[in-house]
Amino acid sequence: MDVLDEARLNFLLIDSNLCDYASKSSDALRIEKMEEDFRTPYFRDVDRIIHSLSYTRYLDKTQVYSDSDNFDISKRMTHVQFVSRASKTIARSLGLNEDLCEAIALGHDLGHTPFGHAGEAALSRIMENKNKGSFLHNAQSVRLLKYLEHRGWGLNITLETLDGILGHNGEISQQKLKPQKENLTWEILEENLEKCLLTPTSKHVDRNIQPSTLEGCVVRFSDIISYLGRDIEDALLLKLITREDLPYQATTICGFSNRSIIDFFCKDIIENSFEKNYIAMSQNALYALNTLKEFNYTHIYQHPILREQIDKFSNMVTSLFEAYLSDITIGNKNSDIFKDFIDKFEPASNYIQKTSSERIVCDYIAMMTDDFFMAHYSRRFLVKKLEYYKR
Repeated sequence: MDVLDEARLNFLLIDSNLCDYASKSSDALRIEKMEEDFRTPYFRDVDRIIHSLSYTRYLDKTQVYSDSDNFDISKRMTHVQFVSRASKTIARSLGLNEDLCEAIALGHDLGHTPFGHAGEAALSRIMENKNKGSFLHNAQSVRLLKYLEHRGWGLNITLETLDGILGHNGEISQQKLKPQKENLTWEILEENLEKCLLTPTSKHVDRNIQPSTLEGCVVRFSDIISYLGRDIEDALLLKLITREDLPYQATTICGFSNRSIIDFFCKDIIENSFEKNYIAMSQNALYALNTLKEFNYTHIYQHPILREQIDKFSNMVTSLFEAYLSDITIGNKNSDIFKDFIDKFEPASNYIQKTSSERIVCDYIAMMTDDFFMAHYSRRFLVKKLEYYKR
């Protein structure tokens, strides 16, 4: 037995140390079977995700605040790292599969648009108005990993990871999440993915899709607890709120700093989920969570400054969408959407043949970073306007 074989056995021994309800690496499901190496299947998912082009773009994608030159404000990359750390902390304490938690956490927001939820809402509204389905970032994350990355071939990610990513949206708080193991099939994943792509966002179908593994449930909880405190910290930095504004009913329970909030909820979830076949938090923690969420939505996400940003970016996304759609319609091969996106897919992947023009534009804009979008928007509209006035 060589060194790599011994290393692989060490990785496989991890399964024997997991609790009875954990996802075992030896049970992982992948569409295309891969040659075994010294890594577990979920560890390989992590590697494939962090080496993807979509993961690199996290560095310049908005979390909440777009129009800020403050370098201390969170980007999407910061958020997914928080989710990864929180979920792995909980998983290790509960005897769950840390590699699977990390893969889901690092991949869960890959489908997010430039300018955060403002871009997501704009793309969804456009698609719905054109009767071409809708847009949800969790579904887009799965599409990227399954169909768009690697020039249209996808990254051959495991079913368990994709299932956790699709089921991570949890805007409606639940005290307890129990995995729906019977739904862990490729057929059901595709059915749920299609529902997210075709159903109007007002129906909130994504909120009703629950993970099929305990690890997916952990990430769903970790996502919420990781953005609540950090969004508050960022709002304080930008002077949108003050410490005195924070709801004392919640802060007396979980504290008011990002560190204390994550620490409190991680400990509470561990205490209420240990040796259980579900993931849960206490009633006290749920009350604090809901109180903080209500505060954030009222005082931060609906703040006049953020609302103004959302309206501005929404109009810009709409303008660029229509311009690119026109380029595809008339076959303008010099357009950025051909040179930067369409022409990079391998013909054999059939992405172009089986995807509507509207969805192609949606995919292209969704992959953009904030700066990339602004550069292309400026070149398309602001430069042309300047040239017009110079005549």
